[in-house]
Amino acid sequence: MTITRITMFKCPDEHIKQFLEDYKELSATSTKDGKPYILSLAVGPAKPDARSQGWTLVSKSEFASLGDMKYYDEDCEAHKSLKEKAKAFGLPGAPLTVYYEPEVSAKI
Repeated sequence: MTITRITMFKCPDEHIKQFLEDYKELSATSTKDGKPYILSLAVGPAKPDARSQGWTLVSKSEFASLGDMKYYDEDCEAHKSLKEKAKAFGLPGAPLTVYYEPEVSAKI
């Protein structure tokens, strides 16, 4: 089973475009042992809706294992760079991150 990770940010609108560019760079440069290791990455602005509760940018990533996700969090240079760049955006508070192993999956 894969690990699916959802991270949400309260990014000011004026920085979303740059944050998306930074994620594109992350997707092109993130490696482990010289090889790409993020199985999939999808990032985009949240649609305006009262249920969004101020979260403006959403990232969904999939990893082959919990170890790969841990590597992403602790050792991935591309992710470290993304986090460093995000500091300049003046994000209010920490992002919200959850991860899980899907137990139900369907393509309809």
